[in-house]
Amino acid sequence: MTPDTIKIACSNCNLRELCMPVDLQPNELERLDELVATRRKVKRKELLFHNGERFTSLFAIRTGVFKTRVTTEDGRDQVTGFQMAGEIIGLDGIVNGQHSCDAVALEDSEVCVMPYERLEELSREVTALQRHVHQVMSREIVREHGVMLLLGSMRAEERLAAFLLNLVQRLHARGFSATELILRMTREEIGSYLGLKLETVSRTLSKFVEEGVVEVNQRHVRITDAEALKRLANPTVCN
Repeated sequence: MTPDTIKIACSNCNLRELCMPVDLQPNELERLDELVATRRKVKRKELLFHNGERFTSLFAIRTGVFKTRVTTEDGRDQVTGFQMAGEIIGLDGIVNGQHSCDAVALEDSEVCVMPYERLEELSREVTALQRHVHQVMSREIVREHGVMLLLGSMRAEERLAAFLLNLVQRLHARGFSATELILRMTREEIGSYLGLKLETVSRTLSKFVEEGVVEVNQRHVRITDAEALKRLANPTVCN
């Protein structure tokens, strides 16, 4: 897919504080605008990049939601993450010069294309940008550790509670409700990410509904007892 030729100004983007440094000087912002010069539309179910593809750019998500996945040796797709507007995707390609996973749009989406060589060059000259790139990478490492904790030591209820809390907190940082969300991913995809079977995800969600923790209407979820959900997600902390 060829990127659009539409010029984008980071300085005018309402997501800039989420995906770019906030303390840039006007001349630095202008140089950043020159770097992020194109945006790319990705239709639902289309790939932004695929496993083995040569790495050339990072992508800042403007609208929409993506999932990253890898294919296991026995041919199954394993979901490794969900990314939303204001987040940067494609960091997996830095280490070996090629992407190690697929990135699939879960809905019609749009990304800003950031050529990595130019980003590296600019970050060497703009300290705030270099620091921000390091923070993004560090955040990805912390996220990976969190997923390992989810898969390694938590029960199904704890995994799903932590997932819902994380999702609604990320959405709230983008101006959405602190208690309601629309699940852009299927229950099967949630199960793949959390290391749970589809039936376990559905059964656990139904249990949350029965206990008055959440209300569910198809993909619309409303958290009705946030404290109970937090206790489920962090039993050792909250008890």
